[in-house]
Amino acid sequence: MSKDVYYEYNPWWESEGEVGLENWVERPMVLDQMDKFFESANIVLLTGLRRVGKTTLMKLFIQRLIKRGIAPGNIFYVSLDDYVLEPKSILDITTEYRTLHKLPVEEKVYFFFDEITHKENFHQQLKNLYDRQNVKIYAAASSSSILKDKKAYLTGRANILEVLPLDFLEYLQFKNITVKKKDSRLLEAYFDEYLQTGGIPGYVLYKEREYLQNLVDDIIYKDIIAYHKIKNHQVVKDLFKILMANVGNPISTYKIGNTLKISADTVSRYLQHFEDTYLIYLTPRCGKLNQQLSSPRKIYAADTGIRNSFTGYINKGRVFENYVYLKVKNFNPVYVFENQVEIDFYLDNKVLVEVKYGEELREKQKEFFDKFKASRKLVIKGYDDLAELYEILRIS
Repeated sequence: MSKDVYYEYNPWWESEGEVGLENWVERPMVLDQMDKFFESANIVLLTGLRRVGKTTLMKLFIQRLIKRGIAPGNIFYVSLDDYVLEPKSILDITTEYRTLHKLPVEEKVYFFFDEITHKENFHQQLKNLYDRQNVKIYAAASSSSILKDKKAYLTGRANILEVLPLDFLEYLQFKNITVKKKDSRLLEAYFDEYLQTGGIPGYVLYKEREYLQNLVDDIIYKDIIAYHKIKNHQVVKDLFKILMANVGNPISTYKIGNTLKISADTVSRYLQHFEDTYLIYLTPRCGKLNQQLSSPRKIYAADTGIRNSFTGYINKGRVFENYVYLKVKNFNPVYVFENQVEIDFYLDNKVLVEVKYGEELREKQKEFFDKFKASRKLVIKGYDDLAELYEILRIS
């Protein structure tokens, strides 16, 4: 039975290296990041929101490896949530694979494990493979539990790559849109369309009306309610709706708790669940640790399309700010708040960023912005200002 499943997952073993993804659109920026980690012996952990394209990316990367000359039989992909494989450990599965292809442990093989968190003790099993066999491992999951290695089995042995929804350039590529330089004015209209649609690949390609809400329901019921055995389903859904309506705002767990008639501690716990499944991101306030812990955090959605599917495409300034957050999130942004004046982002490279969609800084805000010590300062009022942000991020 296992043998048949392995062949189903790995059609390139019998199809002269064809992976079967001819009609899929590549994401060169992410694939190049996967490539960057390829020469290292380290395990590569791919994480991110459900349906953001991790499985497709692994198969596209397998396609790259085969084209590069790696023998198809030395590449093994499997999704570990398959019920047929439920009784087997990762080590059992890899032993069966090597036996099937008569590959000794000294021979280099390339493992691609999808849904890795479905196996208990997966951190320890990956460490054992890493230590005892000649392997390169890519493993993917839609939960941040892939990163919660309590016994530090993978410390110093893993690189982490979070796969985000499509950015604007990838969106254009997925929509097969090419804009000539003479028509560059059209980019802003396409960008507005992108802010409304978001970057979840399946939704961008097929635009099925219920796709995004079904995705969120899937995550809430499977990865949060069922996994954490939460009895009050409706309160979790209502909380998520409140969060989407408050994108870009600091959120008070006490006020939300009063609205939903649950404790602030329960709100905090549910927020952590939403973070763990990559539905939201929470940004702390700039300051000393006690200020960060006592101050409300700002909320951002994993994808602008998901936000809009719950609120409608309203308050474009907040949606635009959410987009900017996703561009700067790897720079550990915090928001600045002093004397009732707020600045959106202060990055760990000492860059200060304020997003003012189609607006000017207010007098007090401008005064505070000008006085704040930073290596670079940027006010982003719209699409035309993004080029400077991208340049700053590349330099950093």
